[in-house]
Amino acid sequence: MEPSEPAPDAEPLPGTAAATGRRPVRCRMCGRPLTGTASRRTGLGPACDAKLHPASPDIRTRRHEVEQDALPGT
Repeated sequence: MEPSEPAPDAEPLPGTAAATGRRPVRCRMCGRPLTGTASRRTGLGPACDAKLHPASPDIRTRRHEVEQDALPGT
């Protein structure tokens, strides 16, 4: 027996790919469903993308605190 197909005028079930118009895309690393456009395009969720591509350190924010002697006359 072949599975019966839904009637063409039947409304799709909410939450299914037919209802949303998008097919489900999952993260390549962890398998979680992706919802954001950029995440769906790259195939990685934001957390997994941050693990693979960490942000470069900002040189302007790095500061080194150094103990210095007081200047004479101050």
